[in-house]
Amino acid sequence: MQEPSAAERGVPVLSNRVSWGIGLAALLFFVLFLLGEGVGWQQFLTWLGTSLADAPNALSRVINHYQTLPTEQLLPSLGIGALLGAVVSPFIVLNGHALWRFPAFTTYSWVGTILFIALLLWLEVPFTGAVLLGGLALFAYGYTFAEGAAALRAFNMTCIRSAAARPLLVRSALLGGIVGALGSQMLVLPTQHCSFASDIDDGQAQLGIVLTVVGAVIALFPLWTWLRGGLGQQAFTAGYFRSRWLPYILLAPMVINLLLFLYYPSLQTVTISLFRRRFPLPQERFICLENFITLGRDPIYQNSFATTFLIMLAIVLVSMALALGIALLASQKIKFAMVYRTLLIWPFALSPVVAGAIFLAMFREGQTGLINALIYFFTGETVSWLRDAQLARVTVVFASVWNILGFNILFYITGLQNIPVDLIEAAAIDGANRWQRFWRVVFPLLAPFTFFLLVTNVTYAFYGIYGAIDTLTAGGPPIGAAGSLGGATSVLIYKLYQDGFNPGSPIGLAGAQAVILFVLVASITILQFRAVESRIQYMD
Repeated sequence: MQEPSAAERGVPVLSNRVSWGIGLAALLFFVLFLLGEGVGWQQFLTWLGTSLADAPNALSRVINHYQTLPTEQLLPSLGIGALLGAVVSPFIVLNGHALWRFPAFTTYSWVGTILFIALLLWLEVPFTGAVLLGGLALFAYGYTFAEGAAALRAFNMTCIRSAAARPLLVRSALLGGIVGALGSQMLVLPTQHCSFASDIDDGQAQLGIVLTVVGAVIALFPLWTWLRGGLGQQAFTAGYFRSRWLPYILLAPMVINLLLFLYYPSLQTVTISLFRRRFPLPQERFICLENFITLGRDPIYQNSFATTFLIMLAIVLVSMALALGIALLASQKIKFAMVYRTLLIWPFALSPVVAGAIFLAMFREGQTGLINALIYFFTGETVSWLRDAQLARVTVVFASVWNILGFNILFYITGLQNIPVDLIEAAAIDGANRWQRFWRVVFPLLAPFTFFLLVTNVTYAFYGIYGAIDTLTAGGPPIGAAGSLGGATSVLIYKLYQDGFNPGSPIGLAGAQAVILFVLVASITILQFRAVESRIQYMD
């Protein structure tokens, strides 16, 4: 039976003339855009040519660095990476071939490990040593005292003595040691191995060890995947590209865009974080990892850290809960539903700066603000929304929630419309009331949308609230004696901008803050994927 055409299925089909007209209009717009940005493109090409011309010099500088690097600074990083790769790789590879089993760590064991590490830090044990001892204690507990530990040890000893395990042990240890040693240089090379110098302080030395381990692990991950047979387990299917090079040609613009405008600036940010420099002066001095140590000891930055997490939790919880409730109401069958839903989504179309300006007009001091005018009308008093530390944070949360609320409502309405009505009706027939149908049927089926919104809302709470804070409170009001603890709403992203772009600001500290913020958000995102996504069931 012949499949019906798009027109027969009721799908709108554009005529050839209209299609050609749209294509030519898009091409004309692209050409006009390129012509209008001619000066910018010329500067970009000049910078690109200068960078490419400097590539051989950069390579020679790297070679010269290793030639002049003292052995006592090079060997520790190589040894840490090689030891990590040679010890860990065999166990991971054997686990991938079902010849070794790791213990199942419970929530209590993780909590106990964290408390143990905290105790070691309180006893002034170095950070890297405390983490290492905590990890060893965790595995020792899993293989010794956890439930089923005896059977687990017996299985592992039997498998590791088998003939199949021996070649895997030798190969994985050898390759892991080589790749770990090379990968260890990935992050310590930009620091010029300064953290392994004999006259470096303990804080920078420990941070250098952490960078060495992270670089080695990044390099070892592809090796572990290959040795475990992960690449060979994927089911490859035929694609739609007849040409072998066409997919790469189509991907090339995006790859070039990422290299030039994401990865290269990220590397430049890391480089800036290793120098002491005052914006916009060109003079700079290499200070190794001192900027990161300074931030760790700065009470203003510590306050920004705590404020960021406090405001982030409030924004995520309030915006998602409120959006789900409004989406449940907006998904009902009512007249003019499309107009109503469009108005609900409208705040998301506004930038955070505009949202901040709207809330500034509402919460302005005195009787000029709408909220204070209403309060004064009923009580004869006004509230200092933007000069009180706690109320200022609440106002920022209100503005941010209102700005992101439409985005959350849009996805929740979509999710509610995709839930099969048969499941809800079946639950009602089985005697479930409205509340039980929501918690047992509707909410679990919304889990994919909730997970996506959780990730996006957390990212927004870290990065997207700068405009609202700058418009409403400018990071204030000050807290502590004479503002010694900074501003009550000076979150990490706001402090980063202040330290990075104000005249005379320490741009090196701003670069270090950018690196820390990126690592923090990336870690939280990975943690969300690891802890939440595995429990989500997607509907077919």
